[in-house]
Amino acid sequence: MADSTSEDNFLKDFRIPDYILDPKTKVETVSYVPKCPVIVFINSKSGGQLGGDLLVTYHSLLNESQVFDVNEEAPDKSLNRIYVNLEKLKTSEDELAFKIQESLRIIVAGGDGTAGWLLGVVSDLKLSQPPPIATVPLGTGNNLPFSFGWGKKNPGTDHQSVKSFLKKVKEAKEMKIDSWHILMRMKAPKEGPCDPIAPLELPHSLHAFHRVSETDSLNMEGYDTFRGGFWNYFSMGMDAQVSYAFHTERKLHPEKFKNQLVNQETGTISTYARLGCTQGWFAASLFHPTSKNIAQMAKISVMKKAGGNWEELKLSNSIRSIVCLNLPSFSGGFNPWGTPNARRRRDRGLTAPFVDDGLIEVVGFRDAWHGLVLLAPRGHGTRLAQAHRIRFEFHKGAAEHTYMRIDGEPWKQPLPDDDDTVMVEISHLGQVKMLASHDCKSKSYEDPSSPPAHEVEEPDSNEEEEGEEWKKFGAADTFRIPDEVDISQLS
Repeated sequence: MADSTSEDNFLKDFRIPDYILDPKTKVETVSYVPKCPVIVFINSKSGGQLGGDLLVTYHSLLNESQVFDVNEEAPDKSLNRIYVNLEKLKTSEDELAFKIQESLRIIVAGGDGTAGWLLGVVSDLKLSQPPPIATVPLGTGNNLPFSFGWGKKNPGTDHQSVKSFLKKVKEAKEMKIDSWHILMRMKAPKEGPCDPIAPLELPHSLHAFHRVSETDSLNMEGYDTFRGGFWNYFSMGMDAQVSYAFHTERKLHPEKFKNQLVNQETGTISTYARLGCTQGWFAASLFHPTSKNIAQMAKISVMKKAGGNWEELKLSNSIRSIVCLNLPSFSGGFNPWGTPNARRRRDRGLTAPFVDDGLIEVVGFRDAWHGLVLLAPRGHGTRLAQAHRIRFEFHKGAAEHTYMRIDGEPWKQPLPDDDDTVMVEISHLGQVKMLASHDCKSKSYEDPSSPPAHEVEEPDSNEEEEGEEWKKFGAADTFRIPDEVDISQLS
């Protein structure tokens, strides 16, 4: 009996009364104000059975109306309904509504794709007090949870594990991180070998919209424009091709990926190394023509500061993969940027990879062997630039296609075969609030209590290093998952 009372006293800090969440419910008098009210979004199809089990546990511990399965209702609809109701209650001088909105926190359980969906929705809803977000790792890479101290593997689905996680959410600190808008324009593909689904299968985070502006030269019949957001990384080339092979294998043989453990074991370095070997990336100079090099496929320009000038980024012909990184976690926990030492900070103006400084780190890799340097304690890729905006322009003749990836979701991108241009532009678009536990790996420019940048800088060396559409991500307004798409593939 005592244990039951103690549990109830603990959980009441997280529970939200029905009338706050559901406008159809009668207003009630509440004697206790929860200190850490939460709304929980769970991808029940993530992690095999784990997502469904977690949904059952949260429903049993909290008020069912504050726990949502993203398969049943899109989170923008859920949040919009809740916040509209909160505003109505506030106009009626409901004191609890004010306090709930001030202290509300969101928990999202799923892979990086599901977490990115929620981040995009919260950003697009333009809330006056956007709630901070904690992430439960249910995917394969789990870079977002890992970056903010929530771990790489699911903490468990039993009652005790969930209560432990809720305690960490209550104790977590808020940390702002940069949001990155991506815009892609290209001629609409009519046919092509974009397996496993032709003609083109883009990530769920990219949303089509066809009218840009009356003066836009690409605003014409036969052209598509896509926009979206990301919070971890955009990559192109070698790593995206290996990831695409992995995801294709998962689509073709889903029985091999029944649960999170299998996904993580199958997605280890050994599996990616095997795929890299079969595609020739460990001997890239022998197996891949120069047309596969980034410098041959695209002109790359960067804007280093807001309002600055565009500068062309010159790449070595050996660079076959490029990563634009926002967080210090890539491919399951590696940090390709590392921490530049004092000489590089002085001579090249490079800084540590802060998550809230309005800059994205641009890193290059030559081949799979170069990628393996990340296994070393202070290993890093070729640091190319830190930028506020970056633009890729692909022209005729370089190659038929390349591979791209956003926050773990890869696709095969056709390139122009005539005088057209495929353009990808990435720009800073505000910030969103995350919840960070005491094991947080991310560094904040604004928060002096975050891990100091100089603690893990690498030793000095003589290594040479190579030198209306912009206002939303589209997540809340246009993000719709077709019925035939399995949401468990939101990795």
